[in-house]
Amino acid sequence: MNTVDQSRTSDKVLSVDRVVQRVAELKAAGKKVVLCHGVFDLLHYGHIEHFEEARRQGDVLVVTITPDVYVNKGPNRPAFTEAHRAQILAALEMIDYVAINQWPTAVELLEAVCPDVYAKGPDYKNHAGDVTGKIGDEEAAVLNAGGKIYYTDGVTFSSSTLINRHFSSQPPEVNEYLAEVRGLFTPSQIFKALDALRNLRVLVVGEAIIDEYVYVDQMGKSSKEPVLAMRYASEEQFAGGALAIANHMAAFVEDVTLMTFLGAYDSHEEFVRKSLAPNVHPIFLNKKSSPTIIKRRYVEQYLLSKLFEVYIFNDEFLDDGDNERFGSQLEEIAGRYDVVVAADFGHGIFTPKAIEVLQSNAKFLAVNTQQNAANIGYHTISRYSRADFVCTNQGELRSDSRTRLGDIKPLILELVNRVHNENTLVTRGKQGALFYRESEGWSSGPAFARSVTDRVGTGDAVLSWTAPMAAAGLPGAMIVFIANVIGAQAAQIVGNRTSVDRIATYKFIEALLK
Repeated sequence: MNTVDQSRTSDKVLSVDRVVQRVAELKAAGKKVVLCHGVFDLLHYGHIEHFEEARRQGDVLVVTITPDVYVNKGPNRPAFTEAHRAQILAALEMIDYVAINQWPTAVELLEAVCPDVYAKGPDYKNHAGDVTGKIGDEEAAVLNAGGKIYYTDGVTFSSSTLINRHFSSQPPEVNEYLAEVRGLFTPSQIFKALDALRNLRVLVVGEAIIDEYVYVDQMGKSSKEPVLAMRYASEEQFAGGALAIANHMAAFVEDVTLMTFLGAYDSHEEFVRKSLAPNVHPIFLNKKSSPTIIKRRYVEQYLLSKLFEVYIFNDEFLDDGDNERFGSQLEEIAGRYDVVVAADFGHGIFTPKAIEVLQSNAKFLAVNTQQNAANIGYHTISRYSRADFVCTNQGELRSDSRTRLGDIKPLILELVNRVHNENTLVTRGKQGALFYRESEGWSSGPAFARSVTDRVGTGDAVLSWTAPMAAAGLPGAMIVFIANVIGAQAAQIVGNRTSVDRIATYKFIEALLK
């Protein structure tokens, strides 16, 4: 028998705090409360069966949903907002109450609500199949509160599969590409390949950069000068450059060492240390007569449009003493690592001596030479004569080749001859990624992101994930797929505010390939 008035669905959508209170009241009255939790992005027959079976396990059924901000299914998801999903669920007669969770996972929710029964679908019976690793934590939270977990037996459907196959917002070329990838790899095969990289020993060498965003609001033109006046709003700092690359890698590689230069003055060492992931082990050197590099960007806060930027740095090459110490330390440790990543931002630490040491001692050398406002026309990948993996973007490759137009594939082959690199990944913005390995030939795939929040740091994230994959000899088709997955996620992050998360990446992969 229903315990609530079904006349108005809006009355059934409650806050989490109100649900906690209501469940306590119902349990005190002797009612048995069942809770279901999920995204429920596209309601289908499998959900109906799941809710009906769950409802039979008690007197009251509460359904909570993952809020939009924590839905890890990639760009353009969820297809329906949290408000729409809540109202759709509230329209179902067998559901008594609906709430939008306020935490990233259901663990905190279960600890607060304390349901008698927590109902999950049959695909969660095998905890090893849960890429989030949270089902065990959820079960523990239910048991600690005196409840139990129940797995329904209905037919399993997938909202992601239905959306991908029938309601996809992706363009035809992306849908065709994903169909090809589904024929090559299953999500579990990709996860197994990525998990095998966890034990690689990785050394990241490069410039430490602090990305500073100063947010402003437009006021208007100055009354006396041809100047656009802005009102200061706020500011924040992110660990960028080689710091960001190390943090991205630390999400899926257990042992990451970072060798980088801080300033001899204004080093910001405390901020840098606090910003690094726990499994990043830093080796700091100090560049004489230099501050730690800060790239300060003034950003219109509403649209996140960058207005202009100021570099605080000394981009001269290391002096003889620093150059000798850097080269000696590199020579001592580079050969100990499975992968060495040269994150060369062109700000003076990669002297000819440092490059030669890396080329002579690294077992597997991954190189990215990034062009920026300080080095356009001067800083290209051709500074290196040997690399095992080159990750670059289309504009940087064309600059290096002095070729503005035309097919990019001949430029990649010329690069291979110049740098003698075995693996080449070129990112191409909206066009996605292109990979070349002589033993395999070409692999390519279109971009997944339909919108971009911020381009800063996107290439660094792609380099971080694909360099270990190339070192392990994983297929080019898989490298391109992951490059596009990581690029799509990184493009939604403001600056380097956070790193690309391993679990979110796995959930995105699952959603794409269903």
